[in-house]
Amino acid sequence: MRRRLLRFALWCLAAALLLPLALVLLYRFVPPPATPLMLIRAAEGHGWSRDWVPLDRISPHLVRAVLASEDQRFCAHWGFDTVELRRAVEDWRDGGRLRGASTITQQTAKNLFLWPRSDVLRKALEVYPTLLIEALWPKRRVVEVYLNIVEFGPGLYGAEAASGALFGRGAAALTPVQASLLAAVLPNPLGRNAARPDAFLTARATRIRGVMSGVDTACI
Repeated sequence: MRRRLLRFALWCLAAALLLPLALVLLYRFVPPPATPLMLIRAAEGHGWSRDWVPLDRISPHLVRAVLASEDQRFCAHWGFDTVELRRAVEDWRDGGRLRGASTITQQTAKNLFLWPRSDVLRKALEVYPTLLIEALWPKRRVVEVYLNIVEFGPGLYGAEAASGALFGRGAAALTPVQASLLAAVLPNPLGRNAARPDAFLTARATRIRGVMSGVDTACI
C-alpha cells in the first residue's frame, strides 16, 4: 500500500511539473484557447468576448500604459520584481496594507493556469509557471499573451475585444488617453469602465500617462 501511495504521489508530482511545462512550450507559439478566469466569468453570466491579435496590431500606447501601470521594470526583472516586493513588505511592516507587487509575467502565469482570487496558496503556485514563462518565452511574447487574455471588463478579454466594445475601434488605433483608461481599469475590471470613467479612474489614467513616456520597452 505504501508503495502504491508513493507511486501515486510521484505521478502527481510529475504531472504537476510536466503539464505546465508542456503548456508553456505550446503557448509560446499557439494562442491559449481559454483561461480559468474566462470559464469562471462565463459561468457567472458575464459572457465571453475575445479576439486574438498579434502584438503588431496592438497600439504601442497600450503597451506603454500597461507597463507604466502594472510593471515599470518589466524589461529588467526575471519574472519577479524584487524592488517592488521589498517595498511592499516595508510598507506592510510600517503599518500599511499588504499590497500586491505582481509583475506582468506573474499575472500572465496566474491568468493562464490559476484562479483569480489572491491568496497564499495561489501566490505559491504562481512561482513555477512564472519561472517557466520567463525562461522559455521572449519578453515580447509575454506582453502579447498578456494583452490578449487580460480582463478589461465583464466578459471582455484582450485588447482587441475591449477596444471594439468600449471605444468602437481596433486595438491598433487606441489613443494615449484610451490606452491609459484601459490600463487604469486592470486592478478592478468588473467595477470600472474605461468608456465611462469616474473621477478616480480619470485621475489614475492621467497619472499613468505621466509615466508612459519614461517606460523602458526596449525588450519588446
